[in-house]
Amino acid sequence: MMDRFIFTRYRTTCYNCGEESDQVIKAVPYQAQVICQNCGATRIFVPRIEDVAKAGSYTPIGCFDVWQLVTMAACRHCRVTGPHDLTIGCNHFTVRCRNCDFTHFYKFDLEYIGQCPIEE
Repeated sequence: MMDRFIFTRYRTTCYNCGEESDQVIKAVPYQAQVICQNCGATRIFVPRIEDVAKAGSYTPIGCFDVWQLVTMAACRHCRVTGPHDLTIGCNHFTVRCRNCDFTHFYKFDLEYIGQCPIEE
């Protein structure tokens, strides 16, 4: 896939199988996913907002712990490769570039257990 944006992992207890395992986190402009490497439970998020006018992130309270992560990525707005803040909850997924504050907000759309279509 040519449009790779964010690809990282976060080790935690899976909400579905209850096992501690890597949660594979993928985000591209048209979709974001969190996939349990142990059981395959997948949460799919679809884009809702892109904004560079305001610094910050969208962090609604959800039913699971909110993950605050940092990963290196090439920004889709300023094209600088640098740290991006990821905020992931059960109903939202936010990516914010620390260089230009470009924020990409995804909203929860679908959950399933199976293989994901975004290749590594």
